[in-house]
Amino acid sequence: MTRLATALVGLLLTTTAAGAENLIEAGEWRVTSTAVINGAAQPPQSKSRCITPQQAENVAATFGPVSGTVNSDCATPAVEAAGKTLKWRLQCRGQLDIDATGEFTFDSPRHYTAAITSQGKMAGALISDVKTDIEAERVGDCAQ
Repeated sequence: MTRLATALVGLLLTTTAAGAENLIEAGEWRVTSTAVINGAAQPPQSKSRCITPQQAENVAATFGPVSGTVNSDCATPAVEAAGKTLKWRLQCRGQLDIDATGEFTFDSPRHYTAAITSQGKMAGALISDVKTDIEAERVGDCAQ
């Protein structure tokens, strides 16, 4: 069950960038995520991510949801970009029902925060409840 929840978080965090000018700068980013999986807090995890100029120009695609479920069909995600905020919701139904939301706040072109939540149900029973808080900052240019 925890492996499924971790896979869901990984799936949701493997995203692309939202479409508004100057919301984010291209470059190397340090992304720190803290998750609570089925009520259990996980240790914070940090990773480095290179955001290309093309990704920085299309924030909705870069930070929107990505679905890759098996035996479930996902509706077209609802995506709303307004000002310095990107919100989305993804719902999948089938063997595994998933309801996931994300809210990204780009408080400067070099810093953003986000909250991603997901719930997974099988046969109506909750098997995965994940909330992930993210903080990211630009730390320099991408390594060549």
